[in-house]
Amino acid sequence: MLRFTTGMSRDCDRVSRRSFVQVGALAGLGLSLPLALAAKKAAAAEKAAAANKGSGVNCILIWTRGGTSHHDTFDPKPDAPVSVKGEFGFIDTAIPGVKFTEVCPTFAKEAKRFGLLRGWNPKNGSHGTADQYVMSGRNFNQAVRYPTYGSVVSHELGFKSAMPPFMQLGTEVDQRFGGGSPGILGLEHGPFVISADPSADEFIVRDISPPKGISPERIDRRRKMLARVDALQRQAEIQPAAFDALDENYRTAFNMITAPETKGAFDLAKEDVKLREAYGKNKFGQSCLLARRLIEAGVRFVTVTDGAWDTHQNNFKSLKDRLMPRVDQGLPQLLVDLEQRGLLSTTLVVWLTDFGRTPQINAASGRDHWASAGFAIMAGAGVPGGSVLGATDGEGGFVTKDEYLTDDIATTIYAKLGLPTDLIAHAPDGRPVRLIEGRLMKEWM
Repeated sequence: MLRFTTGMSRDCDRVSRRSFVQVGALAGLGLSLPLALAAKKAAAAEKAAAANKGSGVNCILIWTRGGTSHHDTFDPKPDAPVSVKGEFGFIDTAIPGVKFTEVCPTFAKEAKRFGLLRGWNPKNGSHGTADQYVMSGRNFNQAVRYPTYGSVVSHELGFKSAMPPFMQLGTEVDQRFGGGSPGILGLEHGPFVISADPSADEFIVRDISPPKGISPERIDRRRKMLARVDALQRQAEIQPAAFDALDENYRTAFNMITAPETKGAFDLAKEDVKLREAYGKNKFGQSCLLARRLIEAGVRFVTVTDGAWDTHQNNFKSLKDRLMPRVDQGLPQLLVDLEQRGLLSTTLVVWLTDFGRTPQINAASGRDHWASAGFAIMAGAGVPGGSVLGATDGEGGFVTKDEYLTDDIATTIYAKLGLPTDLIAHAPDGRPVRLIEGRLMKEWM
């Protein structure tokens, strides 16, 4: 759903009758767009020159909430004791001399399509603050709510089509400390969140897809009804300019609902059945497919979320039976699909997670939080496929080569998107806030 709040228009001491009529005209569609779009429209006006900004690169961020184990996926330790290397076997990849674990067979086969960072030092082992830190590139600060990547893109670059510039698929983001949120940039730059499962037979997007019984013709009748009420009401209005601005927000809302790119983006039934199966007929796989369609429809930044990766217990069974199969199928297929459509050069795909997990396996056959080593993956937008950057020690506990921090990943993401590394935003009280503090990962530029 769309998570924005804003006040209704008022005339001195009461809610305007006209506002009720306008909201009612859209509320029958299950929508809360117009008043939310008022804030977005104001922000877009301030960014009128943003069309000349950026590199033209869009981004799909994969967020696996909980902390995906680097030992049991992309940085295995075959020569370590069993208490460290774990239960999985090890397989060769398309990169000579590089091994993954057996639960990553498709990643191993397609290893030349993406860059793997084995030298990530998360410097954090706590949930909540991890979502805030890793998804913004700035460590948690009680005094400053740093915005997530997509919100910065929305703020700096604005709308490219009728679609919102920043969308999030799934709700697996810990928001206790501002993770995945717009922070100081304001609610108008928050994500349009779609919580529905795109693999469901009747996939409906709240606030976008009209419910059953609301046909395009019925929408048009409501639009015409609203126009007639407007014409009568305007004769008594004393602030026509203000209502002209409000009208524009309602026109934008109607445009978003009825625009061809909106209607087409969510119609997964138009995709070839074999392609949908290639992504995986599950929520994660179909979310990756939907992310590609949203990028095609003009969304600049899409976050795909997936949960339950906090494997303190039954780490190996959970990864093998439930967690890795859907990602090992869906994410490589996304890269293949983007490349075949000529979109990979202009789409940065990033896989991030909370932190790494402990070298030592605990008594519950799990791994606990680890703040000193983990992994990240990037592909597209010029990232050299088949590159493995950094290394950890023999037990995967500490980075020993080419160490990069979360701040550095953020700097690289923004650079790929064409945003300046000295980017400054302003808090509501006018304070300048630096959004980027890291260094570029030059090997991937």
